[in-house]
Amino acid sequence: MSGASGRYSGLTTVSTERMYEVIRAPIVTEKSTIITEFNQVTFRVPMDASKPEIRAAVEKLFDVKVTSVNTIRQKGKVKRFRGRLGRRVDFKKAIVTLADGDSIDITTGV
Repeated sequence: MSGASGRYSGLTTVSTERMYEVIRAPIVTEKSTIITEFNQVTFRVPMDASKPEIRAAVEKLFDVKVTSVNTIRQKGKVKRFRGRLGRRVDFKKAIVTLADGDSIDITTGV
């Protein structure tokens, strides 16, 4: 077994097309606005995106240093639409912690 802690230690190379695919959109909610005080930014990412991929994409697109990446798989809610049951799409979000001194202004775009 190569890593005793199970953590990924190598560099990940991501193509430019994949970078823009991995970082789909920033999530702007009350909670994501509160965590910006702790130097964290929340993004919507594809379900198949890995943490090293997300880290590489954020570092290259925004020219910042990423400390850690946490991911959450959000299950879609069951909702009613005109009396019929429907289901929202499942999605994945990534909470990216930036190094001290770095910041991302999500209102300007990429």
